[in-house]
Amino acid sequence: MKILITGAGGFMGKHLIDFFLEKDFEVCGTYYNPSSNLSEINEKAELIELDVRDKSRFSWVLDKIKPERIYHLAAQSLPTVSWRDPGYTMEVNGIGTINLFENVRSLNLDPKILVACSSAQYGYVTEEEVPVKESKNFKPLHPYGVSKVCQELLSYQYFKCYGMKSVNARIFNTTGPGKRNDVCSDFTKRIVEIEKGKREFLPVGNLETKRPICDVRDLIEAFWLATEKGKVGESYNLSGDKVYMIKELLDKMKAMSDAKFEVKQDKNLIRPTDEPIIFGDSGKFIKDTGWEQKIGIEKTLGDMLEYWRKDV
Repeated sequence: MKILITGAGGFMGKHLIDFFLEKDFEVCGTYYNPSSNLSEINEKAELIELDVRDKSRFSWVLDKIKPERIYHLAAQSLPTVSWRDPGYTMEVNGIGTINLFENVRSLNLDPKILVACSSAQYGYVTEEEVPVKESKNFKPLHPYGVSKVCQELLSYQYFKCYGMKSVNARIFNTTGPGKRNDVCSDFTKRIVEIEKGKREFLPVGNLETKRPICDVRDLIEAFWLATEKGKVGESYNLSGDKVYMIKELLDKMKAMSDAKFEVKQDKNLIRPTDEPIIFGDSGKFIKDTGWEQKIGIEKTLGDMLEYWRKDV
């Protein structure tokens, strides 16, 4: 089977490449300003540089590979960056998705397409509303969340109008070894820096927010199941099955380290708006595909600490 992964230079992309190479599939990944070191990506995969905003080059890639499965991960994926540059975020996530579907249509290709959407589409949610179901209205709180609403609606439009076999994955908080720029990654890295004498205290933002945590190795299996058993045209929540207060996660990390340190709140780490709780109901996806989480939070955080101990 021929697999194309856009955004393969990102955190999820390199894990997804390994997953498919283990199945002995032919894998091609695209990258642009990769967040991962390309040298860490399995050399058996073909890598092509691509800015998804470049429609003609995107067409060339699709025509060259003629994939049977497309996993569209390429995105500007950081809410903080979307505040600074909302236009760029909308271009990459919106125009990039249009270019994908338009090129697939014009080339008469017929792949199954997974579009990586986000829990950020839901926005503000109260304790009484969680875990949220897919029927919840979208009220995103930042440009990144708006751009992901745009991606999903484009995917639905091309499914309804042209019969394209797309499935939308609303991804909730996902982390694991190699992750950068999320709370688990930032905390584990800083704790290792303290262990090595490179930092004296741990700066933190809001510790009161609540998030589910899914290990990336469980998530990429969900991606595969979505294109194998998921219903085309559907949108699915992919959420961890337990929600944690950020302070609780920090306490677990502290217990895994011999380092003793002070925790200090840094106002620069406080977002203009921050969802008090994010937690999704993955019941529909589990029913349709049989997906289950296999990796516990202690394993995830322990592996992340070990990753940074080798890298910091």
